[in-house]
This record gives sequence, C-alpha cells and structure tokens, in this order.
Amino acid sequence: MNGVDRRTMLTRSAAVVGGAAVAGALGSQAVAAAAPTPGSANAAAGAAAGSGSVVKPGDPRYPLLTTGNNQRFVARPDYVKMVRSTADAERALRDAVRAGKRVSLRSGGHCFADFAAHPETEVILDFSEMTYVGYDPAFRAFVVEPGARLMNVYEALYKGWGVTIPGGICYSVGAGGHIAGGGYGLLSRAHGLVVDHLYAVEVVVTDGKGGVRTVVATREKNDPNRELWWAHTGGGGGNFGLVTRYWFRSPDAKGTEPSQQLISPPSTVLVSAVDFPWEQLTEAKFTRLLKNFGAWHAANSAPDSPYRNLSSLFNVSSKAHGSLGMFTQVDATVPNARKLLDDYLAAITAGTGVTPKALTRPTGELPAMPQFAEPKTLPWLQATRLVGTNNPTITNPTSRGGHKSAYMKRNFSDHQIATLYRHMSRPDFTNPDTMLVLFSFGGQVNAAAPDATANAQRSSIFKMCFQTFWEDESEDNFYLGWLRDLYEDFFSATGGVPLIDDNTDGCYINYPDRDITDPHHNRSGVPWTTLYYKDNYPRLQQVKKRYDPSDFFRHSMSVKPAR
Repeated sequence: MNGVDRRTMLTRSAAVVGGAAVAGALGSQAVAAAAPTPGSANAAAGAAAGSGSVVKPGDPRYPLLTTGNNQRFVARPDYVKMVRSTADAERALRDAVRAGKRVSLRSGGHCFADFAAHPETEVILDFSEMTYVGYDPAFRAFVVEPGARLMNVYEALYKGWGVTIPGGICYSVGAGGHIAGGGYGLLSRAHGLVVDHLYAVEVVVTDGKGGVRTVVATREKNDPNRELWWAHTGGGGGNFGLVTRYWFRSPDAKGTEPSQQLISPPSTVLVSAVDFPWEQLTEAKFTRLLKNFGAWHAANSAPDSPYRNLSSLFNVSSKAHGSLGMFTQVDATVPNARKLLDDYLAAITAGTGVTPKALTRPTGELPAMPQFAEPKTLPWLQATRLVGTNNPTITNPTSRGGHKSAYMKRNFSDHQIATLYRHMSRPDFTNPDTMLVLFSFGGQVNAAAPDATANAQRSSIFKMCFQTFWEDESEDNFYLGWLRDLYEDFFSATGGVPLIDDNTDGCYINYPDRDITDPHHNRSGVPWTTLYYKDNYPRLQQVKKRYDPSDFFRHSMSVKPAR
C-alpha cells in the first residue's frame, strides 16, 4: 500500500455496501456490486478493471476528449488518461510527475473556462469513468465518485435511500467540479450548499519531490488533514490534487440508519413555469419586473424565512429570444405551499401590467414546459428530471459560450437595470441564446459563517450568471465583446466587477471568468482572488503550500502556494 496513509487504509478496508454503481450515461439502470476494496475476494478483478485507457493523437477518441462542453477551449495533450480507480489515479499522477508533464483534470467537462483544456496541457486526467455512488457504513456517509453525473447521483441516492444533496439543475455536470466549487441548486435555500454536507474527501497529492500519496481528509476537528477537507468545500477544482471520492453526511445526522445520514428532499414539489413576452415589455415594465424580483428576495432570504422552501430561476433573455422565462419550485409538503407560490408570483408581476404566459419555448437551462402555466404538484425526482434532462442550450456540446457571475446582496440599481435593458434589446443583437440567469439564494446558504467552508459568499439574496452561446469561432470577438460591455457597464460604479461590499458579494468560482484577472477589464484594483474567495484565499494558499508545494496542479485561475 505504498503511498497511502493509515487513514486511507482503514477507510478502504471498510466494505462499501448497499450502493448502486451508477453508469455515466443518463438513464442507465445498470446495477453492479459494491466497489472492490483491498483484501476483498474481487480485489484482483477490480484492480484489473481499474486501469483506464491512454488516448493519444490519432486515436478516434482523441478529438472528443481534448475539449469539454465549451468549444472555445481545446487542448492538444500528449495523451488523455482515463482514470478508473484511486490506484489508477496514483499511477497516472506518478507517471506525470516523474515525466515532468503539465496536467489538467476533468470530471464532467462543464468548466466555463480553460482549466481542463488549454494550450499548456500535456496530460488530461479524465475521471468521467469513476461513477460509483454508494453507502460507506464505516463513515456513516454516502460515497460519490467524481465522474458521476448529477442526475445519476440524485437517482442513486433517492432510489436507494430516500436522500439527496442540494445540487445543481444541469443533469450532465460531473460531481467532481460541481462539489469542489461549492455546489448549489433548487434545494439550497432549504438545505444550504452541497459542501455544507461534505464529510470527507479522498485526494491523491504530490509532495513536490516526486512523491505521490493518497490522503483522506474529514471535517472532524481532530483530523490532521482537516484543512484539505476545508479547501474542497469551495476552493475550486484542479487546485490541490486528484479527488477520487467524496463522502456525504449532513452535520446534524443521527443514528446509524443510512436514510438518516443525509437530507431528504420533499416527497412532492409544487412547480410553476411561466413566460413574460418581450412584446408586453416597455422599459418601465421591464424595470418593475426585475425590481420586484430583487425586492422579494431582499425581504425573504433570511435563513429562517418561511420562503426558504421556495426557489426560482428567472432567465432574463435577450429580446431576440422573444420572452423571459421563470421556473419556480416550492416544497409541496410545507404548510400553505400553494399560497407561498401564489404570493411569490403575484409579487413578481405586481404593478407591471404584464400577463404571464405558458413557457412554450426552451430558454437557457429551462426546457419548454407549457403544462405548468398553472402550477402542478409532482414527485420531487420527477420534477428534477423535468428541469434537468432537457436543457438544450446549456448542454449543447457543439456551442461556444461566455459566462460571468455575481452575488447580489441588495436589489438592482436603476443604472443596472437600464444597462441590462439597453444591451438585451440592442437592434443589432439577434442571438436568442443569451440571458441573465437570476437564481434564488440566501435561506440556509446564509446560515453558515463565511469561513465555515472555503465558499465564503454567505450573505447574498440571489446569484447572477450573464451568459451567451454561439456556434462559429469567427463570432467570438462580437459575442465576447458584447458580454464584456454589458458586464462592465452593469458594474461601472465599482470598476467593472462586483465588489465585496454592501451591494454585491463577488463572484462564484464554479463560473470562472479569466477577465476578472485582467486589469483592463477589472479596473477596481481588487484582486480576482478576493472577488472569488474573499478573506479565505490566504488560508487556501496555506493548504496549497502543504499539499502541493511545487504548484504542480495549476491553471489560469488556480490557487498559488503561500510563500
């Protein structure tokens, strides 16, 4: 067991029982035995199956594996190594370290920036074949491997034990990157971020001298590796080592029953999907609609708010799209659920004179859902499939995209809405696949202290993602220029970026934007590291210094070791 510390040996020697091995492809129902562990009867077979392919130029798989969902970013590595186990990850890292190869890491391939696919990459380590989801009785926690897609994680956890994590909407996002950056979704106002339920993480690290070892770090106060766990609660992907397993157990879990170790989603949810046609919108009505959204969230985002069980995704699409789409979900089992939803919808449209229509056309992460113009009750997993499995814009594997983020702590200013209206209704802008996504935040997300996890943004009321998608490389300058103009004008009062102040709370590391590192675009004088990590960055640097002192794991926005 060379290179594996004692805690890892103990953890691996515990049988992982009762879990379904979830295939990476959506909809697969294949079930396999628990993952093999050292010393078990099937360990030899598991070791043989645990070595993934090495894909080199000339292999027909190579073009597919050298880019992700965003076709703006393409690598030309010496090879792509498919990783199938922790032991395989150790071998792959040891080979790369000894050869002096520059590596990058990938689980689902949804990174908005060039972290996994960039010109300096010599080896891509791909974890998309590590898809196991199961229960580990030794830790009283659920195991999720980094290549498992979110929808498969939800399916396995809920069907197997009636539990879940409060993760994202998009079905095909890989667990690895989603969790490392913090992770959030429609259940976060009620249950916090994904990492608020992270109990442990298994990471293959290098000492900067050619040595490679596997470390299991937990949130236990006496764990000597606890800081490595903390760094993976929002420190971002590709920074500290190769994550091969996550374990989840909610902080208030009791007993020994697996179903008691993690949050349970609502058995049913009340769902609404509506459209606000651009043809009904004047600038004044547009302004009132968005101000209503901001005002409602400012008033209803406390951790104990009765509205913490309601979450809404509002796509403020360009005029070229034709309408603005809004999806809202509320726990149907809480008292007065329908009244909570009705009051929310009334508050959004109050004083606008706008009549909501059926959502008949996909927009961003939202599929067409005309049947939910009148709210309906659905089983939670069915509603999760409804939203997550049919979002053609965000998951189009042939598109190019630009993305920028911000956390809002107060309502929009008049200047911000006027800027948004002007850019979204520009006569020369004809791209329908463009939107500002407004996502409900606050609630139990804000119950944690900023330093409780590496994800420090714990006082916002809603999150924003400015994004546009296009197909042709020749149009990069136009769309990136449009997006930069909008974002920098929107935040012109603070140097073109959302500062850490009374109005905004910086940016989300899972929506990385290299422009924030460039003084030409970020004119605030505030380092990008502060905007993404706030006061937590120096602590992350100390973790980096201990577990990756040579800065072996690095990309365009990686954490740098403390000096």
